Amino acid sequence: MATVHADMSRRRLLQGAGSFMAAAALSPAVPGHAAAQRAAAAPAADVTGRLARYMVAARDRDLPPDVLREAKHRVLDTLAAMISGTHLLPGEKTIQFLRTQGGTPEASVVGTNLKTTAINAAFAGGMFGHANETDDFEPVTKAHPGCAVVPAALAMGEKDGRSGVEFLRAVVLGYDLCCRFLMALGPDHVRGTHRSAEGTSSTFGAVGAAASLARLDEKGMRYALSYAAQQVSGIWSWARDTEHIEKAFDFSGMGARNGVTAAVLVQAGFTGVADVLDGEQSMITALSTEPQPEQMVADLGLRYYVTETAIKVFSVGYPIQSPLDAFLTLRREHNLTPDNVEHILARLPLDGARIIDNRAMPDVNIQYALAVALIDGTVSFEDSHSHARMVAPDVMAIRKRVQLVGDPALVVPDAPRSGFIEVTLRDGRKVSHFTRHAPGTKENPLSSERVNEKARNLMTPVLGAQKTEELITRVHAIEQVANVRELVPLLTVA
Repeated sequence: MATVHADMSRRRLLQGAGSFMAAAALSPAVPGHAAAQRAAAAPAADVTGRLARYMVAARDRDLPPDVLREAKHRVLDTLAAMISGTHLLPGEKTIQFLRTQGGTPEASVVGTNLKTTAINAAFAGGMFGHANETDDFEPVTKAHPGCAVVPAALAMGEKDGRSGVEFLRAVVLGYDLCCRFLMALGPDHVRGTHRSAEGTSSTFGAVGAAASLARLDEKGMRYALSYAAQQVSGIWSWARDTEHIEKAFDFSGMGARNGVTAAVLVQAGFTGVADVLDGEQSMITALSTEPQPEQMVADLGLRYYVTETAIKVFSVGYPIQSPLDAFLTLRREHNLTPDNVEHILARLPLDGARIIDNRAMPDVNIQYALAVALIDGTVSFEDSHSHARMVAPDVMAIRKRVQLVGDPALVVPDAPRSGFIEVTLRDGRKVSHFTRHAPGTKENPLSSERVNEKARNLMTPVLGAQKTEELITRVHAIEQVANVRELVPLLTVA
């Protein structure tokens, strides 16, 4: 390892000297600007090492009270998504697959009676977690951290018998790595090059959680980051998936599996590259023409992305959350019915509109969601995933009244997933509402009771009322859980 660090230091010294000489030769001699010019020209210094050292220290860092609360909310929300996802097609297919795989019984598969390797359990939890479009979402990066991070942490926590405090800190770290990775690449750049922001980031979120619970030292963290980097993948072709199976794999199943794989390999003694985030052949340079590696470590320990993701109120794609909230507000205020509504205009930011325009999957089809909302006054979990209802005659009649417009004026960084709805009534009147930030965002957060209510509705059909209530209580007091294995009876079924 000493040789590795010596080589890294010599390389950085040469790179820094070359950058300095180039800057000196090309920059005008403007007083007061020389230091800034040298800093701008110099390469990022040891990003891998700084991140690895923080990952080690994060195991023992106390979290601020608001971060603890929001982390518990995300854990509960993701567990509810995972458990409810076992009864949808991606979950059913995953369970069938795992029953053929066997494996050392290290970790439990939630919602089942299966026990398998930590890698397989994380994969399954990830597939379940994004099976139903109810997992959380970070609006700026477009990442879906929870559905990959929580399954990875749960599998590793059970495998190695970690405490609830260790589990929660690992989840917080995973959220940070997931979102910071996209910030380092440039989230808009990722999608602009036909890659999946969700798939690209999920591996890094999962490795953050898994490596923390593996209790790797700095060298191990460096190696785990490198093995994660080699597995990063995901392209935007998931948008053509019609059954949500490959989409669940891209968003979370793949990432949860990859992150745990990286941590377990290093636990087993695998060595690797110690500076994958640095230098000419760094992962960030390989994946982005607009690399900002310092974003991986910017404000670590001060800014926690687990407080910034949006918890969904409805089990539909995130671009639908704000317009659906706006429409339901109008429905309540003006007593809208199928008989008195002539036309519904939905204006959304451009990229969101493209994702949800008359898609084949009901949970990412805004025309369908607004039609059901008009008829029922809500969009239930069951209707969010009902292909049969999507083509029912009464729904189809209203879907034809919905017009979707991608509005460039709504593409703003501080509200990237807003929604404007204008309804024309049969008597000629027009009413409108704009939801800038949907309920569940950091600007419009949900209370603990609202999070509990959502989790209760999703988990009770699978676990039963008693287990559900006990699990909700234990998650809110997870720092008192001595061993994550104590949660297993509440997360599984006979």
